[in-house]
Amino acid sequence: MSDSNTTDFSNPSTFILLGIPGLETAHIWISIPFCAMYTIAVLGNFTILFIVKREPSLHGPMFYFLCMLAVTDLVMSTSTMPKMLSILWFNSREISFSACLTQMYFVHCFTGMESGIFVAMAFDRYVAICQPLRHSTILTNSLVAKIGLAVVLRSGTLALAYPFLARWWPYCRTNIIPHFYCGHMAVVNLACADIHISSYYGLFDIISVIGMDVFFITMSYTQILRAIFRLPTKDARLKTFGTCISHICAILALYIPDFFSSLMHRFGHNVPRHFLVLIASVSLLVPPVLHPIIYGVRTKQIRGRLLQLFTHKET
Repeated sequence: MSDSNTTDFSNPSTFILLGIPGLETAHIWISIPFCAMYTIAVLGNFTILFIVKREPSLHGPMFYFLCMLAVTDLVMSTSTMPKMLSILWFNSREISFSACLTQMYFVHCFTGMESGIFVAMAFDRYVAICQPLRHSTILTNSLVAKIGLAVVLRSGTLALAYPFLARWWPYCRTNIIPHFYCGHMAVVNLACADIHISSYYGLFDIISVIGMDVFFITMSYTQILRAIFRLPTKDARLKTFGTCISHICAILALYIPDFFSSLMHRFGHNVPRHFLVLIASVSLLVPPVLHPIIYGVRTKQIRGRLLQLFTHKET
């Protein structure tokens, strides 16, 4: 019988995810912080959704966008972490070709969606600070729904190309992926064909989505800072800027690990493979963990409702 790792095939039935290559003996220990982070991400984001749903006073644009972010974080982390933990705990490395493509789609789709939600949140802060009297008339529930739909359609449409391109290429080298999830380039690098189209599309996606989103977020916060510096007193400036701190921290929690991971994968040719995989896993898991913590601590309304919830339970 031919070895499944070297048999010629155009559409492999399964791939083998190595997890964190080179650190197999430490998989159990590595799983402990990742399991803890995943648990915090799930509990934290579900708590945000529960509090916003339960409290009518939080039914506004800012908190609707926050709920969209929480759902996105839940899907993002759940699309990769259960499989990673099964690799670390049970050495369950096989993943079917269709499941691999599905995971690929979800990772790229919801990464773009998360970025788009931050643009919407930056727009909400811009209107709240620069046009405070018109905030409720501009950001109506209808507009919030349309913005949410636009974010979903943009990310969902652009991410469709990733699994289609991956399915298009013939595979005849190996079906072993030295990673813990099916990233687009991790999969197509196994193809026995010229994959420049995949590389160029990935670059186009990054520039058109992340690049444009960072540009619009920067423009929004430039206008916000200009409005803040025009306020008459220092206390007013600090109070107004304080409403933006949680958003800025959440944005940094998304873009800094992702930027660092991309930089390492493109230019870190001499960096050990296990370090690159660890960086990629952290960049995927850190935002879903930090976002509920940031908004829980920095957002007065959510912090108050959370304390109220625990106080009622104790009494």
